[in-house]
Amino acid sequence: MKKYEMLSAELKEGIRSGKYPEGKSLPTEEELSARYSMSRQTVRKALQILVNEDLIVKRQGSGSVVKGKGTSPRSHIIAVIATYIDDYIFPGQLRAVESVLSANGYTPVLAATGNRVYSERTILEDLLNKPIDGFLIEGTKTAMPNPNFDLYAKLFKRRIPVVFFNSYNPELQGTISVCADNRSGGYELVNYLLGKGHERIAGFFKSDDIQGHQRYLGYISALRDAGRLVGDEKVIWYTTESKEQMLSNAETILSRIGDSTAVVCYNDDIAIRLIRTLTQYGKRVPEDIAVASFDNSNFSEISPVRITSMSYEDRNIGSIAANKLIDILNGKKSHSECVQWTLAEKEST
Repeated sequence: MKKYEMLSAELKEGIRSGKYPEGKSLPTEEELSARYSMSRQTVRKALQILVNEDLIVKRQGSGSVVKGKGTSPRSHIIAVIATYIDDYIFPGQLRAVESVLSANGYTPVLAATGNRVYSERTILEDLLNKPIDGFLIEGTKTAMPNPNFDLYAKLFKRRIPVVFFNSYNPELQGTISVCADNRSGGYELVNYLLGKGHERIAGFFKSDDIQGHQRYLGYISALRDAGRLVGDEKVIWYTTESKEQMLSNAETILSRIGDSTAVVCYNDDIAIRLIRTLTQYGKRVPEDIAVASFDNSNFSEISPVRITSMSYEDRNIGSIAANKLIDILNGKKSHSECVQWTLAEKEST
C-alpha cells in the first residue's frame, strides 16, 4: 500500500470512529505532513481520495471538513448546456470538456438550447430535479435580459457551482466565466485591415449575444480612433432568428456593403456565406473586397477563399472552463478568465 493510501485509510477510520466528527475540520495539510513525515503532495493525494468518496469537502478558509449525514453524496455528473452541440466550433470545445471531466471521474450530460430562452428554461427546470454536481453553461441570448435568472438563483442557493463559457452575463455578478477578449479582438482585426490600406470597412454582427456587442465595440472603437468611422448602414445586425433571412437577401447585403473595401464578420460561418455571395455576384475576394472574421474554425479552411480569422491558437475555452469547475468542486478558489485572440492571416485579405 502506498503512503497516501495508508494515510487515507487512517483518516477514514478516524471519521468512522468519531475521532473526526461531522462538520469538523481535519488537521491541516501542514499538520498531517509533519505528523506522518509525508510531503504535502502525498497528503493532498490522500485527502483527494476522501473528497472523491464524499467523506470530506474542501472549503476556503476552513480546510478539509468532514461531511454531515444531511449532505447529499456526489453524483459525479456535470450538466453541460451549450447553445448548439453540432455547430462548427462546439464539437471541439465539447470534446475537450468531456476529456477533462472524464479524467476527473465525472460524466457530462449534454443539452442544447438553440440559443432560445424558453429552451434554456425547460432544460434548467429539468436538471434542477436531478442530482447534478455542477454546471458548465453557455448562456442564452446574453446581450438581452434573461427571464431564467430565477432558476440560476436556485442553483446558487443550493451551492451548486456554475461556470459559464464562451460568454458571460453582466447581470450575474460574481459568477465565474471563461470567454474570449472580443473587444480587443475586434480592435486588432480592424487595425490589421487599416494597415492593409482599407479605409471603408463594413461589419456583420450578432445582436442578441454579448460576443457580438463586444466584437462590434472593438470594431467601431478602432475605426473611431483611426478617424475612419462608417455610416450605420454599413453595419449589418442579425439575431438567432433573423440570421437565415438576412443571409438569403444577397441584394440587400451588397447594397449595405456598398463601396466598402473590407468587411469584418461576426464569425467564420457568416464569412464563408458572405464570400460565396460576393463570388456569385462577380466580386473577387480579396481583390475587390477583403473579408475577415473570428474563430479560425474549419469553415475558414474550406471556404472558396481561405478566411483570415482571429484564433485561440492552442487554447480551448471548453477545457479551461471544465478545469475551473473541477477546481471549485475540489474546494479550490477560481476566477474568471479572458482568452486573448491571435490573428491567423490567410488569403481572404
